Amino acid sequence: MNPIKPFEYPLSRAAFARATKVIPSGIYGHQGPSEGCYIPQASFPLFSSRAEGSRFWDVDGNEYIDYMCGYGPNVLGYGDAEVHAAARRQAELEDVVSIPSTIMVDLAELLVETVASADWAFFAKNGGDATTLAIMTARAATRRKKIIFVKGYYHGVAPWSQKLDYPGVLEEDVANNLTIPFNDIEALRQTLEQHAGQIAGLIAQPYMHGNFVDNALPAEGYWQAVRRLCDEHGVVLIVDDVRAGFRLDLAGSDHYYGFSADLICFCKALANGYNVSALCGRDFLKDAVSSITYTGSYWMSAVPFAAAIATITKLHRIDAPTQFARLGTRLTTGLVAAAHGEDFTLVSSGEPALFYLRLADDDSLMLHQEWVAECVQRGVFITSHHNHFINAALTETDVDMTIDIARQAFSIVRKRHPLWS
Repeated sequence: MNPIKPFEYPLSRAAFARATKVIPSGIYGHQGPSEGCYIPQASFPLFSSRAEGSRFWDVDGNEYIDYMCGYGPNVLGYGDAEVHAAARRQAELEDVVSIPSTIMVDLAELLVETVASADWAFFAKNGGDATTLAIMTARAATRRKKIIFVKGYYHGVAPWSQKLDYPGVLEEDVANNLTIPFNDIEALRQTLEQHAGQIAGLIAQPYMHGNFVDNALPAEGYWQAVRRLCDEHGVVLIVDDVRAGFRLDLAGSDHYYGFSADLICFCKALANGYNVSALCGRDFLKDAVSSITYTGSYWMSAVPFAAAIATITKLHRIDAPTQFARLGTRLTTGLVAAAHGEDFTLVSSGEPALFYLRLADDDSLMLHQEWVAECVQRGVFITSHHNHFINAALTETDVDMTIDIARQAFSIVRKRHPLWS
């Protein structure tokens, strides 16, 4: 591949200047100024203009192969024709109406048929809606207060899911939170015994795919042991599958790892970018979730239900998890080899469909951020300290191009730091 000239972002910067006048921080979330110490912000575009398949274009016309996938929702490819067609058909009939469309029932039936641990489905809009409802359901069912989390957790931005030192979070919000290390059955056993009869639920991701740390897979027999202990202590086992859901196994990530959740939360890959989330669960919790007052202005919007049905149907037809694993393995293997060719050590961890990258040559993380910046400025959109996503529109040609760009980026960083090892 010929050397690629680094992108420039004058229109993005101009748009950001406008945004700061009318939007707090200009951009909130991962790309906002609060993340400036974690990402090489000047190297990133700030606003997009369009997206298609595995790519998006920024307002300056620069093109990117996108491994963030909208931070997960792009599972089939941006603008997937089948999903859009289903959404348009539904929009011509109805969307937000005073009573729900029966397409809500159609989607619930499809999820119950698809997800191994689902006897019912309850719909909302965001992943945090689903995780919050899961916690409320566990408490309603058990009449207990305490919740067990796994160290390094992320389950949304509701106060209960944050930390005491975060702005706006009160001591009362997190007073009943207990934390244990991942893959530590003895710590779980001790926590359950120490707080016997007080713990409503345990919530965890199917594997640890957090930020700023190598991702960790469950040890052999870990989840089966967790399941047994939760049963022994009457604790509701909640799997937060918002990020990994449908990328490992269409039947749910609990099914992938060989156990059954009591409650399982979905969102990102559910409707290929259309706004819907779901809490699914087992029959014994149906009355508890039914007893909770929980709704929102757009939670019965029919168009996203149609998009979700089309998305899940296509994921089945193309056997998406197998495709994600194959392309993710090709990509991560190639990136590690490209780093090695320039005497760097790139660590890829987690599942190939949802991988995490870290340059192990520098504990300060600055070298990794520098390499990421060079990749982004040449058309590979990754971020410094977050896991990445594979989508079904990605091709082997995209993957090979990504590896070539990454190789260029490693070469540039090596020339800049010839003695770094």
